Amino acid sequence: MELVPEVIQFASPKVMAARIADVIEAELSRSDQSSIALSGGSTPAALYQALSERPCNWPDVTGILVDERWVPPTDKGSNEAFVQHTLKQAAAANMSLQGMWRADSTPDNAAQTLSDEVAGIASPLDVVVLGMGSDGHTASWFPYADGLDVALSHEAPDVVAIKAHASNITGDYLDRLTLSLRKIQEARRVFLLLSGVEKMRTFEASLDDGPVEEMPVRAILRTRPDLWVCWSP
Repeated sequence: MELVPEVIQFASPKVMAARIADVIEAELSRSDQSSIALSGGSTPAALYQALSERPCNWPDVTGILVDERWVPPTDKGSNEAFVQHTLKQAAAANMSLQGMWRADSTPDNAAQTLSDEVAGIASPLDVVVLGMGSDGHTASWFPYADGLDVALSHEAPDVVAIKAHASNITGDYLDRLTLSLRKIQEARRVFLLLSGVEKMRTFEASLDDGPVEEMPVRAILRTRPDLWVCWSP
């Protein structure tokens, strides 16, 4: 029988952030060298701010991005800048954060370089924090995106270049870099953060039978049904 991920409901984003921060702090304190993959978007902001105040061994923690728009950290759409401003502060200021943007490269070439770099970080990843869009994407696995088949392949490298189709969700940010399904599903702990009624409806739809390409979040839900699906109204 196929396992279905259980939804853990929290009263508010603040309560959700505090509970998940407890678990992540414990995960990152288990070993001398720890790793965490971080998503952008509005939902994880409260979590990152809560984590930034926790007394982890932050100098021994390496943070990487789950995905990134192909823009420099100075761009308002940069996930690297978002993590810098929300997590790499206070107690977590000494955490090492590796971005994905390479000024002198292309997405395809950067993906090859980053795959080698990510492979050298504590593996498997200790923690992965995912979000989900109302179109059913997670990471930068957008529906029917160019390169999606590579990102979801069992033989995929750690980092893959993807080009999304234009939508109101992607905006002008079509060129992306993203961790592959293989890399994420190997992580010790995976969190999928959801907030609001619309996201819950999307999540419920993703549990229906249907092609992964239509709602790529299905890929991680089907391969890691033990992940924490965390939702707050």
